Formats: sequence, C-alpha cells, structure tokens
Amino acid sequence: MSQYYTRLAERIRERYGDRISNAVVSNGELTVTIDKGCIQSIGESFRDDAEFAFEQLIDLCGVDYSDYGNGAWEGPRFAVVYHLLSITNNHRLRLKIFVDGEPPVVDSVTNLWASANWFEREAFDLFGILFDGHPDLRRILTDYGFIGHPFRKDFPLIGQVEMRYDPEQARVVYQPVSIDARVNQPRVIRDDHRYIANQPAKDMPKEK
Repeated sequence: MSQYYTRLAERIRERYGDRISNAVVSNGELTVTIDKGCIQSIGESFRDDAEFAFEQLIDLCGVDYSDYGNGAWEGPRFAVVYHLLSITNNHRLRLKIFVDGEPPVVDSVTNLWASANWFEREAFDLFGILFDGHPDLRRILTDYGFIGHPFRKDFPLIGQVEMRYDPEQARVVYQPVSIDARVNQPRVIRDDHRYIANQPAKDMPKEK
C-alpha cells in the first residue's frame, strides 16, 4: 500500500508542480500540503479528475501549532486538515493547508463537498478559523454567547465564564468563573518494599 501512495504522491507532484508544498507518505498514509490560495482549484481537481476522484470529504479539522515542539514552531499558527476518500479508486488523501492571522481565514469548500458544512462550523467554533463563503458560519458545539475558542492552546482550562439558571430573571446568565484553577500534585512514592528495586529475598514477606 505504501508503494501505491508513493506513486500517487509522485503523480500529484508532477501534475500540480509548485502549487504542492509537500507530498509525504508516512505509515501508509499520504499527506499533501498546499498553499491556502489553492484550496478551491486543487480541491476541485482532486474531486473531478478521474485519476484522483476524491468524491467524499470524510473529515475536516483545525490544528493549533502554537505549542508544537515545546514552542519551537516558527510557521503559521493554524492549519486546516481535510481527509478525502475516493470510493471509485479506493484510496485516501490527507490534504493540509496552513493559515495565520487573527482571525485566520481560508476559503470554504462547501461548494465542493457539502459535508464540509458542519465540519467547518466546528473548526470555527473550536479554533476561531473563518471559512470565507460558508453559507451559515456560526457556533455548533458551544453556546452562542460563548467567549473564545476552547481548542486553542492559550484557552484557559477553567474557561472564561460560567453560566447558571437565574430563577429571578427566568433565564440563563453568565458570571465569572467561581472555581479555582486545577493544579496537578506530584505523585507520592511510598518508601516500602513494593518500590525498592533488587530487594534481598530475606526481606520479602514469606508466603503462607
């Protein structure tokens, strides 16, 4: 299978030339990286060209690289990853584009694959990535009044606000977070025979 995807990667490089930043086969999977300005043209070609025939978009997700490599990452902060499937040719492709800026913006692919609709809304909700041309880009998992994007690396674990039902106002209200930030405690190791390496047999409890 890896040989098949290696040949497919070579064919993609030949076909698209400089518009392909990278095409790598790892663990039997092909990942192609392109510039964000090419997502419409290359996406349409991947879908309609019989050699590739990626009729289905089976997943789309955002990635935040801000803490990648313990902060050593120097590229664009965000990426959008598309997982494409060709039923006709029985092969798969991971397509990746990097986006930066605040907010990060990339063209929507809902006109190419209808399944991108909710996937792009999820990436917007969780990462704050905007998809230009999306027909209804709004939050899908968090509340409409939610503050921030919870899958970003700089989002606090306890959140920004909390909500509760106020019986006097007969509605849900937002208020400052009332819980303390969680701090992990170091693991305590007991100093007994269970944790002493190479203990002499005479010190071990005898079997009854």
